[in-house]
Amino acid sequence: MTARPAKPEEQDDHRAYQAALGDVLQSLGRTPIDLDAVLNAIIGHAVRLCHAERGFVRLLEDGRYRHVADIGASPEVVDYNLANPIVPTRATLTGRTAIERRPVHIPDVLEDPEYDYPEAMRLGGFRAMLGVPMLKDDVVVGVISIWRDEPMPFSDADIEMVTLFANQAVIALGTTQLVQTIERQRAELARYISPQVAALVSSDDGERLLQGHRREITVVFCDLRGFTAFSESAEPEEVIGILGTYHAAMGRRVAEAEGTLERFTGDGLMVFFNDPVAQSDHVERAIQMAVAMRTDVARLAAGWRRLGHRLGFGVGVATGFATLGRIGFEDRVDYAAVGSVVNLAARLCAEAEDGGILLNPRAHAAVEELVTVRPIGELTFKGFSHPIDVVDVVGLT
Repeated sequence: MTARPAKPEEQDDHRAYQAALGDVLQSLGRTPIDLDAVLNAIIGHAVRLCHAERGFVRLLEDGRYRHVADIGASPEVVDYNLANPIVPTRATLTGRTAIERRPVHIPDVLEDPEYDYPEAMRLGGFRAMLGVPMLKDDVVVGVISIWRDEPMPFSDADIEMVTLFANQAVIALGTTQLVQTIERQRAELARYISPQVAALVSSDDGERLLQGHRREITVVFCDLRGFTAFSESAEPEEVIGILGTYHAAMGRRVAEAEGTLERFTGDGLMVFFNDPVAQSDHVERAIQMAVAMRTDVARLAAGWRRLGHRLGFGVGVATGFATLGRIGFEDRVDYAAVGSVVNLAARLCAEAEDGGILLNPRAHAAVEELVTVRPIGELTFKGFSHPIDVVDVVGLT
């Protein structure tokens, strides 16, 4: 049997639908996805292609369906919808669609014995209505509803078209929720590791960098002078209180400079720059952070002295090449820098007097025009075969 050729109006409808679907898919392909834009595009196309007068999208939230998108509705109707999320009952189109989990078509609301939403009728004045569920894992996560002011039934083609749009809306909602989950997990992860490393874990290049790479970095070690004696004589609660204040101040400076915090070690911490995010001014960032830290700790130490505690602060900064990547075992890994530059920064920190910021020659050369220094001279460190010419940062120029 020969298929009936499509009528011109049917061909036009098909082309219009294909264009609308393409518009929705293009919105879905944008990064980051704009859920509001996608839902507004979907309801706009659904109303236009089905020759309706208005339409709404509602999403499930805490057991109710909240208004999130609309077209053709008066501000009064939108305000009412926003203030009155729908509880699923058979008395409303949205509620009945959610209960039945399938498209609900009411050719004439005045002839429907179950519909009982007088406030909506007063504001809307509509007659024919169509509700289509947004189904995800058999749960109605949202409802698309379109309306006509006259009792003109929607066709099977209309219902099929809106159902396809509803499926696209579910994809948009799922993608948005996935992105939000990833961002929430990344934010939570950043509380335990450096934000740069948290971002690295969920990036396209993350696995390559985590496996190991070599790069020039600037490493900063710092700690409190006199902390061991203080912790042996002070009450544990007092030690924790001072550490909390100290760590909070240091953490703010690390974040401002966009350094990668590798670890806290009691009163000490290690930060490196130029990895995993490249920073052309990594030495300058490190020195500015160290000077700001010194100022912060001097202010804190003045308060600690009034409590009878004498604590100082020293910093070591070294620039050089290191291997960076994932270290550890299957159940616990860290992102770390390994190399002589790390050891040198630690040795410089240990050598620094209270208020000292000691630099190796490579770090000093990179910021020579930006800092005022006091020569310390050549120092010999364990693990290094040759003496190293060291300077102490007096301040920024």
